[in-house]
Amino acid sequence: MSLFDSLIKHGLPLIPKFVVGRVAKRYVAGETLDDACRTIRNLNAEGIMATVDVLGEEIVVRDKVEAAVATYIKMFDTIDELHLDCNVSIKLTMLGLRIDESYCVDNVRKILDVAASHGNFVRIDMEDHTCTDFTLRAYRELRAGYDNVGVVLQARLRRTLDDIGGLLDLKPNVRLCKGIYFEPRKRAWPGYRTVQANFIAALDKLLEHGSYVGIATHDEHLVWAGMTAVDRLGLSPEQYEFQMLLGVDPELRRIILDSGHRLRVYVPFGPDWYPYSSRRLRENPTVARHVIRAMVGLRSRE
Repeated sequence: MSLFDSLIKHGLPLIPKFVVGRVAKRYVAGETLDDACRTIRNLNAEGIMATVDVLGEEIVVRDKVEAAVATYIKMFDTIDELHLDCNVSIKLTMLGLRIDESYCVDNVRKILDVAASHGNFVRIDMEDHTCTDFTLRAYRELRAGYDNVGVVLQARLRRTLDDIGGLLDLKPNVRLCKGIYFEPRKRAWPGYRTVQANFIAALDKLLEHGSYVGIATHDEHLVWAGMTAVDRLGLSPEQYEFQMLLGVDPELRRIILDSGHRLRVYVPFGPDWYPYSSRRLRENPTVARHVIRAMVGLRSRE
């Protein structure tokens, strides 16, 4: 990692917000659901599925939670009306987790009911480690009444292989990603290669036990590992999918599709773009370097 990239990673609050805003244009579809739908329609035209997410988290006021629930419900109505190939990702801290756990689960049920009425699917995003236990408990509780719900597991966390073992009886639908939250060392593997190895071990464990996995990565080594695993197990394209973030490596997207695999792109939208884009910068500070060089009239050296 270069000195500039290290400064981005550890000193992000010092970066002017307008610089982060330039990056947000790459990773965020816009501020409105209409913006997101235009992006999803373009992705669908390329043969790419989508999952849409309204940005925001850590809501502690019930009126705002109710507004978030209404937004999610409207998303399913709009997806159906426009015939988009898209499901919805939700965050539990947006739906009342920090207010009351039972209240949060009830709100998720409302969303799942609407999704089911449209024949659609809900992915419960995984947030930082303070949410992991509740998220997995809520997922198990919800699976008792719903088949149209999945969850996310993060290869960065030390606990993930154990968590998979605790879910296998459900044959869970899992998005497996590296994870981008800064976590204490006692909870997360610190090394890049170790996280890669844990991702592959988690992927193998899930696929070998019949889980549907969204293989969510831009790491080409892990894309190769995913392709190798599904080939070894003789899985059809309907038994798994690859997933990527909006704005990241369109060439790799095309390579995955042209290799005969299905691909879903995560499409976030909303006015709360700053925290999301900040995490994207921490994950890949090289992007900020390219933006800053362009802003001062310098060509990229890559």
